[in-house]
Amino acid sequence: MSWLDRFARPKVRGLFRKPDIPEDLWEKCTNCEQMIFHRELSANMRVCPHCGFHMRLTPAQRFAYLFDESEYQTIELPEVPVDPLRFRDRKKYTDRLRDARVDRSNADDALVVAHGRIGDRDAVVAAFDFSFLGGSMGMAVGDGLVSAARLAVLQKAPLIVVPASGGARMQEGALSLMQMARTTIAVDELKEAGLPYIVILTNPTTGGVTASFAMLGDIAIAEPGALIGFAGQRVIEETIRQKLPDGFQRSEYLLDHGMVDMVVPRAELRETLIRIISLLMDRAPGAEIVPLTPRSPAQTD
Repeated sequence: MSWLDRFARPKVRGLFRKPDIPEDLWEKCTNCEQMIFHRELSANMRVCPHCGFHMRLTPAQRFAYLFDESEYQTIELPEVPVDPLRFRDRKKYTDRLRDARVDRSNADDALVVAHGRIGDRDAVVAAFDFSFLGGSMGMAVGDGLVSAARLAVLQKAPLIVVPASGGARMQEGALSLMQMARTTIAVDELKEAGLPYIVILTNPTTGGVTASFAMLGDIAIAEPGALIGFAGQRVIEETIRQKLPDGFQRSEYLLDHGMVDMVVPRAELRETLIRIISLLMDRAPGAEIVPLTPRSPAQTD
């Protein structure tokens, strides 16, 4: 090997070698496909600065944006039977659960419940993780929502639920459908205690989740552009044999048709929640009550 091969060529290659760049510095918007620098996206609460599309959040990110000083405590949810139906399609259900837990840093299931303070008031928040089997609702999610409601009753605090789900979990069959009734009863327990129940509908909220607790809130808030519905648009069109209007099942369409109370951008969501909780929890009159003096018969004539 000549001196040219041993010394000159490696030095020349080093001048033109591209530096190693981490792959997670940029993220593509799934709506407009623009590339966004990760710090800019994080500072903008994972809302695309180009088109305003609200990207999905993990429960930890959601809690950090909602709770005061990003301080909160998660609770341990009840254990449920794993794969009671011994379900298998192309893959065992137990294997799917194991893979999902590894991918989500050993998260137990699609729901995480935390409590802390919002606007200097106690609050309980139950947030879905769509990346865990599409945020589907099985027995663990049902038990988690029941636990969240009972914790809210115990703390005399409002319950805020943030669904992001494809619906009931098919691998648990009828057991997953039973969670629709269980979560509805949990919401009733909360309302019997006179406590606010607020739902923040995010993209997507569909199927059995929409058909149960997601549409039972005292106040229904939706993020902009969120897909909210029971059946998919294609299924509906094939059933009724009609073309559905543009924006059907999006949060703005539902707001126009009275299905949600408000559509709130993510940057304004926390302040909106603080205001709503204050209005629903402060039951004392806003001013001094002045007793009325009964009129005498002469004054009434």
